[in-house]
Amino acid sequence: MGSFQWFTELTPRERRTLYAGFGGYAVDAFDFMIYSFLIPTLIAAWGMSKSEAGMIATSSLISSALGGWIAGILADRYGRVRVLQWTIATFAVFTCLSGFTHSFWQLLTTRTLQGFGFGGEWSVVTIMMAETIRSPQHRAKAVGTVQSSWSFGWGAAAILYWAFFALLPEQLAWRACFWIGLAPALWIIYIRRNVSDPDIYVAARRARESGFDTSHFLQIFSLPHLKTTLLGSALCTGMLGGYYAITTWLPTYLKTVRHLSVFNTSGYLVVLITGSFCGYIVGSILCDRIGRRASFVLFALGSFVLGMVYTMLPITDSTMLLLGFPLGIVVQGIFAGIGAYLSELYPSAIRGSGQGFCYNLGRGIGSFFPILVGTLSQTTTLVKAMGVVAGSGYLLVIVSALCLPETKGKSLSEAPSIA
Repeated sequence: MGSFQWFTELTPRERRTLYAGFGGYAVDAFDFMIYSFLIPTLIAAWGMSKSEAGMIATSSLISSALGGWIAGILADRYGRVRVLQWTIATFAVFTCLSGFTHSFWQLLTTRTLQGFGFGGEWSVVTIMMAETIRSPQHRAKAVGTVQSSWSFGWGAAAILYWAFFALLPEQLAWRACFWIGLAPALWIIYIRRNVSDPDIYVAARRARESGFDTSHFLQIFSLPHLKTTLLGSALCTGMLGGYYAITTWLPTYLKTVRHLSVFNTSGYLVVLITGSFCGYIVGSILCDRIGRRASFVLFALGSFVLGMVYTMLPITDSTMLLLGFPLGIVVQGIFAGIGAYLSELYPSAIRGSGQGFCYNLGRGIGSFFPILVGTLSQTTTLVKAMGVVAGSGYLLVIVSALCLPETKGKSLSEAPSIA
């Protein structure tokens, strides 16, 4: 319990910001993950191909990468809280509109536009949380706790999917799963009433000239910050690429090659989601205890090793069910500290721009890792292709982390503001 004592030390303002970020990221996860549950239904209802279904998912990821950088730039200019509200409204509205679509092209459009809000929300909420926490030794735990809400959103998507399909006709149930996505927009009311921009950001904004200078956000590519931007982008590319390579193809491998069926059970989903939640908590605690870089290296090694255990060793359905818990821990725990770490690498004036660019460029490039696995599997086995691609991603994490500075215990006010 001592690991959670930090929460009692937060001020009321810090707690309100944590609640706002936690709720915002949870509904972000719900609106994004609900599509994955509906793919089989949409394929059957519209005669949509698997390639088209995958195109919708990829398009949403690519737009989220662009949306994350744009939101970071806007957050530096217009404020963290205001832009957070914009991103929540964006993904909620377009998720709801997805329920009114009648064709592949219509759904591709709404999900692509939804992606802008999805990517932007992560960028803004992690910066806002990192800047609000006064104590550097609690920063990763607070940001990691906010990110752990992804598991709650994922779980809510699974529960509502089951409930709607149990209570409504199928042709109405899938639409209701999208329509309910508008409800999270109500979270904006809580944010407007209870959350304000961090003092660090307000001070940096007052120190800048009032005009919107396009060269301002481009400072992340200037000589003092270029190395950080390149290595930070490589770090995120490795994390997200390795994650996508394993999680995208693992179900296919275990079903088609190993002929295991546990992926079709709700029990496995519960175990995996629970492990994911614990991964965020464990990862955030480790980041504050052993440092950001050591934590990234540890989880990168763990993700690769466990991914190979799944594919290389003979396992049964019951063994795979048990392994779902540690798999959830390692593949999600690696992300627990990245929000705090990127915030610590940049000064306040360009923090949103830098963090938004690095993480979302990584997401954009990483979204092509599953395609690379599929391409390599044409000339070799699927398991070897997964090992090469995922292994390359996690090796990139290790090299990038070792080349970047350690920021554990760093005060965000230490970084000089760029005028």
